[in-house]
Amino acid sequence: MIMINTHFEYRAYPGKDDEPFVLISNHASRNDYLFTAPVCLPHCLNYVVGYNEFFRFPLGILLRMLQAVPKKNFTPDSYTIMEILRLNRHGANICFMPEWMSSITGMAQPVIPGGGKLLKKLGRTVYYTKISGGYLTYTKHCLDERKGRVDVVVDRMFTPEELKKMIPDEIEDRMNMLLAHDDYIWNREQQIPFSGPSPMTKALDTLLYMCPKCGSMYRMKTDADTMTCTECGNTVRIDECYNISAADEDSVCPELITDWTIMERRRAAEDVRKEGFSFSEHVRIGMLPKYRYLKGDATSEICGEGILTLDGDGLHFRETGKGRNSVSISPPIRCSPTACAPTPPGCIPSSTVNLWSSTSMTTTS
Repeated sequence: MIMINTHFEYRAYPGKDDEPFVLISNHASRNDYLFTAPVCLPHCLNYVVGYNEFFRFPLGILLRMLQAVPKKNFTPDSYTIMEILRLNRHGANICFMPEWMSSITGMAQPVIPGGGKLLKKLGRTVYYTKISGGYLTYTKHCLDERKGRVDVVVDRMFTPEELKKMIPDEIEDRMNMLLAHDDYIWNREQQIPFSGPSPMTKALDTLLYMCPKCGSMYRMKTDADTMTCTECGNTVRIDECYNISAADEDSVCPELITDWTIMERRRAAEDVRKEGFSFSEHVRIGMLPKYRYLKGDATSEICGEGILTLDGDGLHFRETGKGRNSVSISPPIRCSPTACAPTPPGCIPSSTVNLWSSTSMTTTS
């Protein structure tokens, strides 16, 4: 990956700060280190990185060499917090994304509660970057790189004195306000074309799965620059600037892709509130390996398959294909909750963690 056509607007200069600092950012994509590490040079950063990334080859080796801190996704991780505090005591420059998960739709997500308390505890100057175009370059639904333009604003968010005076809720309110962003709104104004090796609609039906006209679910079919509902024929066109429009006078289309996803979320919220709601899907179950690395684009090693069901009582998994030895799991709903990169040598070490003792599971439908 090469950083192409990236523009930095400096309103503050973390690279000129002689004191340890914290850098936070909106989590635009899986490659946000390309847009955050350069703004701090010549300083080094200790990144907080998704736990599962330590199992990838050769990335896992690089992360250990660069002393990144692992963070388990979708759940509070006390080890991560302890490591961040330890690094802070040693005078490290720490970088993390307070959303703790890269954007799914191109729109920034609210910071996870507790981020304000953590920044207050660290007591350092906090800088931030706001990344525009990062998601459109590396979308969540398609792994292809699409080259266009990325704009990065660099500024100061808090001084240590401000953090002392503010309560955690006030800190998080400012974080949400300054990191709020929608790549599709940004490019509606900029009209930057993004080009890549595949059609603009590749895998877009996994994000835009509900027909905006008839409401049918999972009936959208992609073809070059169009998406068509096989139920009612509604057709939507998408161009290289990610503009979407109705392909003919009989079709309808939301103004933006994020508008479409908001419509889907509202529908999902309505569905789960209905009496007797239940949704099932055939999935494969994967586990992170104990003593080796994952290969290629694999996210886990498949160890079984079955039916995953979501209903008012929570998540339920029933393994299929193993007869009497099949497994059935129904974790309590309270146990079902909903953060890489190369930096220059010299980062403060992160203490060794036994990553190979993982029993984490992932599901792939």
